[in-house]
Formats: sequence, C-alpha cells, structure tokens
Amino acid sequence: MKPLYTKRRLVDCSKKNLFKKNTMIYNIYKPTGWTSFDVVKKIRFITKEKKVGHGGTLDPFAEGVLIVATGKDTKQLTEVSGTDKSYIATIKLGEITNTLDTEGIITEKKEIPDLNDDIIAKALNSFIGKTQQIPPMFSAKKIGGKKLYELARKNIEVKREPVFINVRQIKLLSYITEYISISVTVSKGTYIRVLGKDIAEKLGTVGYLKSLKRIKVGSFSITDSKTLSEFEKKWKLSKA
Repeated sequence: MKPLYTKRRLVDCSKKNLFKKNTMIYNIYKPTGWTSFDVVKKIRFITKEKKVGHGGTLDPFAEGVLIVATGKDTKQLTEVSGTDKSYIATIKLGEITNTLDTEGIITEKKEIPDLNDDIIAKALNSFIGKTQQIPPMFSAKKIGGKKLYELARKNIEVKREPVFINVRQIKLLSYITEYISISVTVSKGTYIRVLGKDIAEKLGTVGYLKSLKRIKVGSFSITDSKTLSEFEKKWKLSKA
C-alpha cells in the first residue's frame, strides 16, 4: 500500500532547504469556523499521537493551508512558521469592526470615496516592502503573560509595540462596489486583518476583512491541502 504522504524535501521561496530529506508534515485545509487548535485536536484524535502542533495560526473566520506535524516532527514547525505566507483576502469598505474581521461588531461607518482600479492599485503598491505593524488587540499575541484577545474581551486595551513586517507582493484581483479582493504574500508575523484596515484608511475610508484564505505557506500550496475528512479517510486506509 502506498504511504499516506510522500516524503519530500521542503524548500521556501528562496529555495533554501529547511528540513531534512525524510521529514513528513501534513498540509491540512482548515475550514472556516474552526480554530487552529480545533484542527490540532482533530488530528490528535485521528492519529492518536499525543504531541501535535501547527506551524502558524489561522483565525477562526479564515480558511486554507494549516501545516500540522506530530511527534518529533513538531520540532520542524518553527521553521514552517518562519516562512513567507500567501493569502487571498476580501476587504469590506465603509465599515470597521472591533476585531477587524467578520466576527466582531461594527464600531464605525464612513463614506467610501470614488475609487477605481488604478487608485486602488496605487494604494496597494505603497504597502510593498518593509514596514512596521501594530498587532491587533484581538490576537493570540501575549503581553505580560496574557493573550491580547483575553484582555480585549474585557474591554481592556494595552500598548503594543510595532513589529517589522515585509509585504513581498500585493495585487488587486477585483473591485466591486464596496468590496476589494487582493492577493498578498507577506513575511512571518504579518496580520492581514491589520493590513486590510490600513489599506482602507489609505483609500480614505474604513474597512475590515470579509474573508481570508491562506493559499501558501513556504512551499506548501493549497492545491495539495487535504480536508480533515480526506485526511481521516486516508489515515484509516493506511492503517488497514
């Protein structure tokens, strides 16, 4: 019987080898509504492995590539989380939520100026390169041992230091009424929700992410992702 996953050498976009030749990790398609930890728990249940981890959090409202490893291969996840990541995002203009995504409540509305593809593309291009970004309050980042989203849920806001990020590539896919769809490739630690807010502000309005799909993590593509049901089916067949 063929193995569940083919062993291969993982490389990032710069073709630098990150893993040993025989390393195996799982390219899972995280569905919307699931936390990244929900996926980890499901993989743990399927594989019966005690040690399971993921290589880069995806927000519950987001979907797409989530890299998961089990056992001793969880050590490789630090390398995974450090690679560039690519997304397709849709920004809703004219409104903003406290979470900067669909899970929050609308806190402000603002008129949308007259826009066109050229104006939007010029604004997007201004974000390319190295810059700084302030992590959002609704995030898993810890300050003083507390996760920011735990404080945010208590209406407590704390000062966050900006972090350096690098927007490698950003492209306008479509603009229809109040919705902008973009593709973007960014460095580790970039919050696409914050980027969406900043893009809206650059265009003279406010905005939040209506949808977010991660399509690539390092060399792992969404075209090779397995849904949890596909993973479970193949896992059971491999053990039969």
